[in-house]
Amino acid sequence: MSVKPAVIKDLGTTHYEPVWQAMKRFTQDRDATTDDELWVTQHFPVYTQGLNGRKEHLLATDDIPVVQVDRGGQVTYHGPGQLVIYCLLDLNRLGIGIRQLVTNIEMAIINLLECYQLEAYAKKDAPGVYIGAAKIAALGLRIRKGCCYHGLSLNLDMDLKPFAGINPCGYKDLKVTRLADHVSHFSTEQVKQQLCSQLITINGYEQTR
Repeated sequence: MSVKPAVIKDLGTTHYEPVWQAMKRFTQDRDATTDDELWVTQHFPVYTQGLNGRKEHLLATDDIPVVQVDRGGQVTYHGPGQLVIYCLLDLNRLGIGIRQLVTNIEMAIINLLECYQLEAYAKKDAPGVYIGAAKIAALGLRIRKGCCYHGLSLNLDMDLKPFAGINPCGYKDLKVTRLADHVSHFSTEQVKQQLCSQLITINGYEQTR
């Protein structure tokens, strides 16, 4: 059974904290009639440390700010050239739980990468999406009042050096990769549209607008 349309908002390149605060306000103020939304952005350089984050996973952050946030998971890096999609969804209305949502997000990314002839996979014990031994996409979520916020990040054509300053997602020596390492030509705008479409389809929405 399909559910009411999801709204897609492209925020452009943003600073992390104002978007995070806006997500929290949106989730706090929403009710049963509020449309679900996908917020699409790229962030200026920032490390974000989740609720379970431990200081030992911050190795050499230099002048990149570290923000303590309220999502699950450990530490990750956001920067230009990385696609971030925040999923502001009413899970009660969708009829799914957090585990199913994580699976849906991972499968949406895997399906997108398949469009570029890339074989990707998810791990039960380490949420995210991987190509070979390297992580190409991360995700972290927060549930409040039966609704979620935060979302996913997919490395497109970003500088990967800042990942060396942390143990990504709390894993020592975890390799990271990006779409540009595997595909010679792609359009960031097209990837945005394709991934949003995958998220809409896999979560059972009837259309976008």
